[in-house]
Amino acid sequence: MRKTPFIIGCLAAATLASAAQAKTLVYCSEGSPEGFDPALYTAGTTFNASSRPVYNRLAEFERGTTNVIPGLAESWSASADGLEYTFKLRPGVKFHSTSYFTPTRDFNADDVLFTFNRQRDEGHAWHKYTEGTAWEYFNGMDMPALIKDIVKVDDMTVKFVLNKPESPTVANLAMDFASIVSKEYADQLAAAGKMTDLNQAPIGTGPFQFQAYQKDAVIRYTANADYWAGKQKIDNLIFAITTDNSVRMQKLKAGECHVAPYPNPADLPELRANADLTVMEQEGLNVGYLAYNTKVAPFDNVNVRKALNMAINKQAILDAVFEGAGKAAKNPVPPTMWSYNDAIQDDPYDPVASKKMLDDAGVSGLKMKIWAMPVARPYNPNARRMAELLQADFAAVGVEAEVTSYEWGEYLKLSKDLDRDGAVLLGWTGDNGDPDNFLSVLLSCSSVGGSNRAQWCNEEFDGLVNAAKQESDQAKRTALYEQAQVVFKREAPWGTIAHSVVFMPMSNKVSGYKMDPLGSHRFDGVDIAE
Repeated sequence: MRKTPFIIGCLAAATLASAAQAKTLVYCSEGSPEGFDPALYTAGTTFNASSRPVYNRLAEFERGTTNVIPGLAESWSASADGLEYTFKLRPGVKFHSTSYFTPTRDFNADDVLFTFNRQRDEGHAWHKYTEGTAWEYFNGMDMPALIKDIVKVDDMTVKFVLNKPESPTVANLAMDFASIVSKEYADQLAAAGKMTDLNQAPIGTGPFQFQAYQKDAVIRYTANADYWAGKQKIDNLIFAITTDNSVRMQKLKAGECHVAPYPNPADLPELRANADLTVMEQEGLNVGYLAYNTKVAPFDNVNVRKALNMAINKQAILDAVFEGAGKAAKNPVPPTMWSYNDAIQDDPYDPVASKKMLDDAGVSGLKMKIWAMPVARPYNPNARRMAELLQADFAAVGVEAEVTSYEWGEYLKLSKDLDRDGAVLLGWTGDNGDPDNFLSVLLSCSSVGGSNRAQWCNEEFDGLVNAAKQESDQAKRTALYEQAQVVFKREAPWGTIAHSVVFMPMSNKVSGYKMDPLGSHRFDGVDIAE
């Protein structure tokens, strides 16, 4: 039975009241995870609940930065030709011991090979272990073509052999899809005929152990007493799933949760004035966009896409949806990202020219759908409102747009369909601080049917991005990425909408929290005063 918001609030309050026995932090998350095997997904909401508390990776991002530091690998080295990366694994790392799994050995090379081979080998027993398995991130980054082999040198040494050099290799392996899972646990599940439990009852090496999940209501974790980097200061971590922005802020002010992301911009003055709260902020490494399905007529016509972009009043969207906490986007990467091409001119807001282009393209009277996300995201605090504004903009040029939506997990799944109708509102926050994480993951040919929601495959663009990945000189990489942005703007697979400022309200009792430029919400290193 699904808990009501009132019951969840009481649950959180009761938990806070019992804090004399243990330190408990309640995080009012904005949505439900799609699952707990992070390699299956790309959404930050899912990563916040899975990869970040439960798992580790060979390399990690230092909290609050994009700096790559050792994780489950103590060190690594690359060959002179950039085709081999050798990782020395950290000894003595223990997987979680829970009511449903007790490990008999420490983390080793077998777990690394299992983690990646299940994604890259179509014949692997775990390659299709749950319905709809697509390894979207792994494939979207073209990892099957990049990785030639993964070699177990010995129990504590692994070598990645590549088909071509790739500059962001180590940073890529610090990303959520590269979270290391336990082969021993997987073997136990396979023997018991319960393989799908890997995505429902996770086992990792991370700072918190998964305890329980009540769908769309609450997730419970406890601190990992055997964590290789030391036990966390908080004993219990609770995700109280609260999809409504205003309700999250009400709970925060009432003390029912300690941290609550994505406030309505209109609520910020009141939150800042509250003496019991702190409101952190930083410019987001993100972009919000409207992705046309370029495989479906008439959106396969670049002139139709350009015409619709010229109908969008971005300033009105910034005023109504972001309320001063965003800036208009013209490129698919944010201005805080190196290689951003500021010389590019944005499509002008020109409804008269837009209507003429649509008439010239023979699509006057066009009917379409605009997909609106059901949850707040850092790059779009209110997708429904944005969709309504786009609907009005399109109506002004003779286009009849229907706003549609789905539950978040279903929205992400259905929006990948090659024959999806209309245009979908989505966005992205960088996962590794590299332009490739935007341009390749979201727009490459290998991402079509996955994270490339525009279903756009352009050989010129792909060639530039792939050349940049193989180039080690950052100035040369920058030039290639700048050219790729020119192609993107010319072909217009998206309507680029906005880059946002991200706000993070929390109780003054919370200490040690660091805003992440990569958009994650992490609670390792966080403490709470009681």
